[in-house]
Amino acid sequence: MKKEKAVIFDCDGVMFDSRMANTKFYNHMLRQFGLPPMTPEKMQFVHMHTADESIRYIFKDSPYLEQARRFRAKLDYTPFINDMVMEPGLMDLLKGLQPRFGLAVATNRSNTIGRVIESKGLDGFFDIIVSSLDVENPKPDPESILKILKFFDIESSESFYVGDSTVDQQTARAAGVVFISYKNKSLEADHHVYSMMEIADILGMEY
Repeated sequence: MKKEKAVIFDCDGVMFDSRMANTKFYNHMLRQFGLPPMTPEKMQFVHMHTADESIRYIFKDSPYLEQARRFRAKLDYTPFINDMVMEPGLMDLLKGLQPRFGLAVATNRSNTIGRVIESKGLDGFFDIIVSSLDVENPKPDPESILKILKFFDIESSESFYVGDSTVDQQTARAAGVVFISYKNKSLEADHHVYSMMEIADILGMEY
């Protein structure tokens, strides 16, 4: 699919404020095994990593790791999607970008990303969505970004990745794409923005 430029979005922390949803999801799992809720450190970890990595991390000091993995495979994430809040202006930004840019998502979510996109009314905007299940090496490995670049048949210099975490920063740098840091001034980035409108400005479109 030939596009001159592409904009790639992370999901959690960029398109959605999902900290509440993720916190409730993993604390629900911990309660099933009689364990205390996540510490702030663990909440930060699960915000950036895959579900499998998160479960290994929060259950690493317990005897329930394998049981937790099996439980998570059967657990329906749908009720927790209601606690995900779409970033203001996202829908308008996507509508404005769609005629000119290839649009993609690169996320460390696994089997939940499709339901999130559909339930929030964003299906049809993205040309390709790459989850942790679609690659051998999830972020911060650049495989997800490189897969998107190949899909669009464009160079890394013609691509923008919008992320909010150190994992996203490392992914963007490894892939050689322009990195836009969203609401995180501590990251090394080509641009720092705090709203969807600022992304529109960087990409030279009216908002």
